[in-house]
Amino acid sequence: MLKRVLALLTLVMLFPMLGFSQEGNKLSGRVVDSKTKEPIPFASIQLKEEQTGALTNEYGFFQMAMPEKNAQDSLLVLALGYFRKAVVIKKGGNMTDLIVEVPKRVIALGDVKITGGKVKDLSLGSKSSAPGEGMIQGMPGQQYAFYVKNEKGKKLGNIRSASFYIGENGFPREPFRVRIYKADGNYNSPNTDLLTENVVVSAPGGGQWYTVDLTPYNIEAPAEGFYVAMEWIVSGDKFYTTNFMDTYTPYGQIMRPTFEFKESRTWSYSLGKGWSLITLANNGMRYNAMIKAEVDMIKD
Repeated sequence: MLKRVLALLTLVMLFPMLGFSQEGNKLSGRVVDSKTKEPIPFASIQLKEEQTGALTNEYGFFQMAMPEKNAQDSLLVLALGYFRKAVVIKKGGNMTDLIVEVPKRVIALGDVKITGGKVKDLSLGSKSSAPGEGMIQGMPGQQYAFYVKNEKGKKLGNIRSASFYIGENGFPREPFRVRIYKADGNYNSPNTDLLTENVVVSAPGGGQWYTVDLTPYNIEAPAEGFYVAMEWIVSGDKFYTTNFMDTYTPYGQIMRPTFEFKESRTWSYSLGKGWSLITLANNGMRYNAMIKAEVDMIKD
C-alpha cells in the first residue's frame, strides 16, 4: 500500500508539470546582470497571477506563455545572489527578446570567529545508511528542502558539507544545484539564501550518498539549524516552462526518502506556486528527503 501511495505521489508531482505544446502568444527573453550584462543561468521566472513559471537555461534564456487570466500581470525574476525584479507584462500578442536586467546583491561573508574551545565535526539530518521505499522526482526549477535541525543545541560554526542520497533509477549523473536556506519563511519554511553562489554538481552514480564540499563558501550555520535543498535544473540550451515545452524532455536524478522522523521536515518548491510542506506518513513516521549536513561544532 505504501509503495502505491509513494508512486502516486511521484506521479502527482510529475504530471501537472508536464506541459504540452500550445499554440498561442509567447513570452521569451533573457535575464542578465544589470552591471556586467552577463547572462544569469537557472533564474526562476514567474507570472504572479497566472501561477505559471519558467527556468532560464545555462545562457540566461527563457520562454513561456503570455498571461491569459488578467489584462496584465507581474513577471517576477528570482536569481540566486541577486535582488528580486518585477516587470509588468500585458495580455495579448507576443513579446520576444525581452531583456531583464537584475542588480546583484552583495553579501559579505566572513569566517566565524572562534575564541577558545575546539572545533569538531557534527552531523545533522539523516543518520540512516539505507533509504526508505519511494522516490523523489523533480522537474526543472523544483526543489526539495530538508530541515537539518540542531536538536541538541550544540554551538555551531560553519557548514562543511551537504549530502544527498541519490537513487539508482532515473539519470543519477544529471546536474543539480545545491541550495542552503534559513528557516525564516512562513511557518518556518525555507526563505533566505545562505549559499549565494551557484553550486552546480552531478553525482558519479546512484544508489549511494553524494557529498558536496561547502567549506570554500564560509556559510555560518544558524544556531537552530537550516535547510539543505536539491534544485532540478536544465542543462545546455534547453528550455523549461510549466505551461508548454517545445524543446524539453523531462529527465534527471532521483532522491530517495527516509522515514527516520516523526515530524515533517521536507518542503517542496514549484515554479509559480512556491513552497509547500510534505506531510505523507507511514506508521507514525514522516516521509522526508534523505539529506544530511556536516557542520563545525565548537566545544569549550
